[in-house]
Amino acid sequence: MKNYLNFETDIKNLESEIEKLKDPYNQDGLSEVDTQKISNTQAELDEKLKEIYSNLDPWQTTMVARHEDRPKSKFFIDNLFDDFISLSGDRYYGEDKSVLTGFAKFNDTSVLVIGQEKGENLETRIERNFGMMRPEGYRKTIRLMNLANKFSIPIISFIDTPGAYPGVGAEERGQAEAIAKSIECCMELRVPTLAIIIGEGGSGGAIALASSNKVIMLENAIYSVISPEGCATILWRDPKKMLDAAKAMKLSAKDLLELKVIDEIIPEPLGGAHRDRDQMLEGLKDSISKNLDYFKELSSEEIMNERKNKFLKIGRNKGFISNSEDLSTLTVKQNNLDKIFKSKKILIRSAIVGLVLLLIAFSLF
Repeated sequence: MKNYLNFETDIKNLESEIEKLKDPYNQDGLSEVDTQKISNTQAELDEKLKEIYSNLDPWQTTMVARHEDRPKSKFFIDNLFDDFISLSGDRYYGEDKSVLTGFAKFNDTSVLVIGQEKGENLETRIERNFGMMRPEGYRKTIRLMNLANKFSIPIISFIDTPGAYPGVGAEERGQAEAIAKSIECCMELRVPTLAIIIGEGGSGGAIALASSNKVIMLENAIYSVISPEGCATILWRDPKKMLDAAKAMKLSAKDLLELKVIDEIIPEPLGGAHRDRDQMLEGLKDSISKNLDYFKELSSEEIMNERKNKFLKIGRNKGFISNSEDLSTLTVKQNNLDKIFKSKKILIRSAIVGLVLLLIAFSLF
């Protein structure tokens, strides 16, 4: 049974009509398939899908990113990689089933795969904790990322989480510290890292694994510091204002690419990734291949510096820095801001000297 979003009523009606036309024996008085009518209705459906999905507002994009039928990390891992060996445990506390990790082959190249997994049905969603990782999940990924770094193995992460789990037990076991350590580990790696946001990239739970050389988003995915409902509750005291919050947060792939927070958008099939999973797989495979080939030409030092510079440049391209291409250090040697402060200091000193001379002149008389 297909699941439809609240703005897909016309799509649902057209698809129901096509299903009835393809099975005429369930209707009285019909004994043959009307292929011409099916073709016309299909063309109408395609036009309606194009009309709706080319004009999605940020809240509708959020709903598509959370769609029940949207392909999850496990689907991509099973279909994009060969010889996947799942590895478990953080060697401190236990196993976190909300994240799948292991080594695999991609085009005969060894890679470490990390996938935040929400689950496909109610039973697996409860088992996977709806994709919300606990501290042991982050510590597991840190352990394996360090192992991949030791053997020069690229890392590919699939991001799909509403955020890190905020439970009391998780906080007691050091949730914030685990996320911070994960970000630190990601930034220190000397191997290529790709983070692909396939659905919902929420809060520090996503950033912990998305501090990568390349941050890639599917066309209808979202990436934000908080959910639209949470933002609306904090700013307007009204969770129903999630459309206003979603617009203000710039959480869509298009907005984030313009802000240079992400590096690439992978187009989705018309109507979302869940409507044509094979096409989605092809687009994702091409992107991963292209990016891994790019990093083959770079040394480990260049890979690390490129990642560092990428994050240091975010939000600074329109500031006082004249050249933001090389930001491998947080120290800016000389910029316009320094010049402004320097000129202000000269003026203040001149004013003080002038005031002192004036006071001396008055005292003499």
